Amino acid sequence: IPVLVDFWAAWCGPCKVLGPVLEKLAGESDGRWELAKLDTEKFPAVATKYHIRSIPNVKLFVDGQVTDEFVGALPESKVAEWLRKVLPSKYSVQLEGAKSLLRRNSLTEAREILKFIIAAESDNDQARLLLAQTYLGSDPKLAAKTVDPIKLGSQSFEGAEAIGLLAALLERAESQDSFALDSVGDLYLAAIDKVRSNNLDSALYSFIGVIRKNREYDDDGSRKACIAIFRLLGEADQVTRTHRPAFSAALY
Repeated sequence: IPVLVDFWAAWCGPCKVLGPVLEKLAGESDGRWELAKLDTEKFPAVATKYHIRSIPNVKLFVDGQVTDEFVGALPESKVAEWLRKVLPSKYSVQLEGAKSLLRRNSLTEAREILKFIIAAESDNDQARLLLAQTYLGSDPKLAAKTVDPIKLGSQSFEGAEAIGLLAALLERAESQDSFALDSVGDLYLAAIDKVRSNNLDSALYSFIGVIRKNREYDDDGSRKACIAIFRLLGEADQVTRTHRPAFSAALY
């Protein structure tokens, strides 16, 4: 269960304003998260350990690690909005399972799990983004439509934009006359086909090959596709980490 820690002190006026707000929201959370309060005057060593320089300071702990925080006495609506963005889904285990299925290209099985999560949590943008990825190869228009509800400010927004770019590229590739004749044309189309088959590792390898030979092809299309894939997977993903150095070297 995520724990929200309110670092406060008795002399702090804003702390007295924020405290009741946090307590109210904790009471309404239906056990999704717990609130803990730490008096920085009584536990200065703990405050120092977590780099508390101004209070109130609210930190969210997930599995013992700080994952997000804010400083100052925010109004209730702002705290509630922040919580919606930063709290992990209670279906996090199922999300990890769907990610694993996606990596193995078991798209139908992943889709069933993700639809279940979205039915239970309609605002789960991460699940919606993964669901769009399952549609990307077979129905690019549906993939793009799936991420429409993901708006600016969401942690999944960059991934949603990536889905839109890749979906448009896949749709263009369905027409034989979409791309100019060039020696890298076949390699470019091969990279797009690998995106269609959800083989993003190989797709990056081929797109980077196009950049090395003719970066300007299709209006810098390979660079844009690589960035979209990196954003879709995330910087921590092993595929991203494998191809980032080669991508940078090809550009410069």
